[in-house]
Amino acid sequence: MRSVELPLLLLLLLLPLVSLVEVLSLPINQEILALEAFKRSIFEDPLSVLSDWNTFDEDPCGWSAVTCSSPQNRVVTLKLSNSSLKGFLAPELGLLDFLQELVLSDNLFLGSIPKEIGLLKNLTVLDLSTNRFSGPIPAEIGDLTSVTKIDFHSNGLTGGIPSKLWNLANLVELRLDRNKLDGQIFGTNMHRVTASHENGTGLCGSTSLKFADFSYNFFVGMIPPCLRDLPRSSFQGNCFHDKVSILPRSSDQCTSGTSRAANETYEESIELPKHHRPHQPRWLLILEITTGAVILIFVISCAASTVRRCKRKSSGIIPIRKQSSWKDDISLSIDSELLKSVLRFSRQELEVACEDFSNIIGSSSHTKVYKGTMKNGPEIAVLSLSISENQWTSYFELHFQNEVADFARLNNENTAKLQGYCRESDPFSRMLVFEYASNGTLYEHLHYGEGCQFSWLRRMKIAIGIARGLRYLHTELHPPFTVSELNSSSVYLTEDFSPKLVDFERWKTIVSKPDVNGSIANGGLYHGIMDSIDRRHMDVQGNTFAFGMLLLELISGRPSYCRDRGCSLDWAMEYLQKPENMHQIVDPHLKNVKPDDLSVVWSTISLCIEPEASKRPSMQIITAMLEDGIETSPAALYKDSHLAWAELAITS
Repeated sequence: MRSVELPLLLLLLLLPLVSLVEVLSLPINQEILALEAFKRSIFEDPLSVLSDWNTFDEDPCGWSAVTCSSPQNRVVTLKLSNSSLKGFLAPELGLLDFLQELVLSDNLFLGSIPKEIGLLKNLTVLDLSTNRFSGPIPAEIGDLTSVTKIDFHSNGLTGGIPSKLWNLANLVELRLDRNKLDGQIFGTNMHRVTASHENGTGLCGSTSLKFADFSYNFFVGMIPPCLRDLPRSSFQGNCFHDKVSILPRSSDQCTSGTSRAANETYEESIELPKHHRPHQPRWLLILEITTGAVILIFVISCAASTVRRCKRKSSGIIPIRKQSSWKDDISLSIDSELLKSVLRFSRQELEVACEDFSNIIGSSSHTKVYKGTMKNGPEIAVLSLSISENQWTSYFELHFQNEVADFARLNNENTAKLQGYCRESDPFSRMLVFEYASNGTLYEHLHYGEGCQFSWLRRMKIAIGIARGLRYLHTELHPPFTVSELNSSSVYLTEDFSPKLVDFERWKTIVSKPDVNGSIANGGLYHGIMDSIDRRHMDVQGNTFAFGMLLLELISGRPSYCRDRGCSLDWAMEYLQKPENMHQIVDPHLKNVKPDDLSVVWSTISLCIEPEASKRPSMQIITAMLEDGIETSPAALYKDSHLAWAELAITS
């Protein structure tokens, strides 16, 4: 009897220990789930910084950019700044209960900041600066009672500052500059702020705050009295009605920008003492202007005389080889009338529109793309060439001006329209200004965000729009225009999901050429660049192949190339060769797929990816196949699906 009772007693003693082990292991599993969701929401990792994040590993403490506390093995820091990551911020990060530092600055994160970040009660540093976050600041950020640093600068955040943010008594640094925030800094509920200030609580009553920056937003009203100890530069570039603010926005920007807040003033504002400058006599002002003008004319005359003297001395010397810059021989090769009809912007205009060139939406080793808003309202994308004046040659200058002229002739609803260009020497600037399609790229929608909700109808309308754009570029322009890298990332979508073809990679084809330091004065390099442009114009078959790959990506939901899956074309070939299996390449999330439409798309893809380029049909034929074979009329859609009818009404 005793031999039976002893094992039972041991079992009863072990059961609480087993339960304790399960409870202790739960947070670790929870942290792995959170980090796995974070990685899953990243759809571009060009530097492979997350390559060692093995979700089958039960210990994330060895993963790159993850730091754990020593005894408990809990994740306490996640630092991935300047890693070129592109994606969305997963709400599951709120499960990292012990996280103290979250640093994701200088990446390309999209979408809104999830409110679940407010669950991180141990967080002390929150740095999401220099990304592409949009939408309002979640009010739940005000629940981070331990936070000492919040940095959201250089994003696209809108709306006002949540009032709960002013209750963070431990906050030392707050950066909200270079966004689209509006309203008053303390909002409209001044009684609560004033009470907190008088009671010594909240941000104004706290002595912890050492630095704050609200510059380059659309804040209105007055600068709060309790924040006037901050540098004046912390408030510049806004719409304050405060005489102590510096470098305010123009009235046009304030009325046409995102700020629509009422021009209210604080009930208990403090009037600062005014310092009047002594009135200067008019005769003294005239004398100063005259003297300055005489000195300026004298300096210019001396400089011109010196230049002429130097030229006369060097005229008899013939160098063996002259390393000429673009300024030396530009007049020999560039037509001064080439850009006469294209609008020219000043760098200052674009700098103001692009928020001091802080809103970066794309970059490569040779270019940067900024998003901006002009004074009269339209949004723009500014492509800036990342080349210094010392590296700039006449070869580059000729190509730049030819590219401007080439883009300027595009005028179609499915291609991005060139608005103008910028060409300045001080500081050295070469920029192209395009209209901006505000709904992101086709790649972003297909592979994350709302991509899984793209209906068959929407995908077919996008496919036909892309085909029409290529038909225009290939057959209606002479010489034809081709997109240098045609893929889902070069297709931008408007608010109603109409596609627009862009070519931000065009400059790379010239900069990557081996001979970029020569002079076009000898003629050889001139013909080289002309040959390059001619070859690019004739690469219409390459665009046709790329369009076939785009169609495959649209209907399958697979990117053209995936590191885990390889090339989507290799996967699809066995199905494309057997028409009876073509339904197996369709994205399983798609509903209401019409077999007749799928048959047309299948035939089109097969023609576009023909290995022998000369056998590929023109985009005129391809577009006609899609337009004639795919029914998008309201009557046909209503027969098949009421949901499709509703979507047509929304997107039309």
